[in-house]
Amino acid sequence: MVICLEIIWCYLLNMESIKSSEPTSKVSLFSKVSTYFVRKFKELDKKTNNSLSFFFRNWGKSKFMIAMSKKIQVHGIEKVYFKSKKAFFYFFMFYLIRDTILYIIIPIYFAKSTGQ
Repeated sequence: MVICLEIIWCYLLNMESIKSSEPTSKVSLFSKVSTYFVRKFKELDKKTNNSLSFFFRNWGKSKFMIAMSKKIQVHGIEKVYFKSKKAFFYFFMFYLIRDTILYIIIPIYFAKSTGQ
């Protein structure tokens, strides 16, 4: 019961490590490897001004694509097209390429690799 309350208390305080009565000297290989890659990812993310985490958080959309999506939702497709045809073309091509890769090429690749 006391350990359970300690776990709840640590969770509520957002503590990173939970102290338990068991010795924690044994660390698995998976934990070491995953910690290494997470640390390297965070270093690279800091060098790129958090653009990698932004990319993964927004499912591959760039800041330009999110801004254009908001403009299209507010103004409508035709007004955005007539306002800036070049920006609209880039927006359309980014979505077309991203969706083609995500929803057509990757599933076909996995279907072929798992099939006979």
